Amino acid sequence: MAPTDSQTDWTAAANRMRSRAQDSATTLRSGFPHWANAATGEWTTTPDGDWTGGAFPGILWLAYHATGDETLHTLAREWAQKLRPRAKLETAFKGFGFYYGAALGNILAKDETGAKVALEAAESLLGQFDSALGLIPLGKDAEEHGEVGRAFSSIDSLQASPLLFWAGRKTGNRAYENAARAHTTRVLDIHCRADGSIIQSSELDGNSGATVRTFTHKGYSDTSVWGRAQGWGMLYSIMAFIQQPAETRWLNQSMAAADWWLAHMPDGMVAFWDFNDPAIPNTDTDTDTAATAMVCAALLKLAAVAPQPDARKRYRDAAERTARALVSGYLTPTGPDDKRLPGMLIGGCFNKRRESRPQDYVTNAELIFGSYFLFESLQVLGGVMEATKI
Repeated sequence: MAPTDSQTDWTAAANRMRSRAQDSATTLRSGFPHWANAATGEWTTTPDGDWTGGAFPGILWLAYHATGDETLHTLAREWAQKLRPRAKLETAFKGFGFYYGAALGNILAKDETGAKVALEAAESLLGQFDSALGLIPLGKDAEEHGEVGRAFSSIDSLQASPLLFWAGRKTGNRAYENAARAHTTRVLDIHCRADGSIIQSSELDGNSGATVRTFTHKGYSDTSVWGRAQGWGMLYSIMAFIQQPAETRWLNQSMAAADWWLAHMPDGMVAFWDFNDPAIPNTDTDTDTAATAMVCAALLKLAAVAPQPDARKRYRDAAERTARALVSGYLTPTGPDDKRLPGMLIGGCFNKRRESRPQDYVTNAELIFGSYFLFESLQVLGGVMEATKI
């Protein structure tokens, strides 16, 4: 069957991003890409990948799956192996890096090098599960500002779940699945509000596991809805449901989060960094294309598994409108006179809070994980991959 005109457009956009990633993979001498200057394309890097590092080999794994180009396979494997120094760090966030950066190679290419690297991290992550809390706490090595001891959690920590579910399938060890199920349920219960909005962070009692307080430490205020918190919750709840389809509560939580997002989105379909920032809409530098791309990937998964046909169509239409807004407005070049490097997803807000880490305080940039999620979405929209495959 010949591709549709829309699929051809998605493929053309994906090709721009693939070229950008392949060029970066061969020219970066040290460190993982973290974010890039929107004007020059120059990467700010981290020596070991930080929590974002796996997004880069993740793009390379997707590119190899789409093209079969063995050069991309070699690059993806090399960058996956560079993640290994982080495998045993005590941080829930390593689930993100090792799932997309290493396990994805096994899922898409049956690559055993990727599997070996990912299993090393998954085993360590399993050991971090705290039965008193009923979840995997952030951990002493978590990339957060301020205190994040063993009794702190966040919606972002759901990044641990896909890696654990994958490790359970790969090894047959039910302990991984059990930990992932408990962790997913507990984190969602703590951080999901009844109206579908999502809280970023929480402090728990280390002995009883009771919630001491909830707050938002990367958004505008303690009670605001930070865009990426909404995105993380939406994405990882539906990814978990796809692995455990009996857990319909996870599906319902993802749909509630998606419905809240769509009800509060600007007309242009690209979110601001925090839904409660009083500067909105009189600002043009506070968009977060990374959160928006993450949600696009989640909407495509919901479009595949939502129980009712009208819901599936609504989520698919919203995903396509979101992807179109990102590609037309933020994927360089954005117009005929745009001389910037092609294939950058600009307009990302890493963090606006002054107390954030120096390497994270940036707006209107290309964020590597945002680029990953748009690239993943383009593979689905282009007919290269099913949304539920990863």
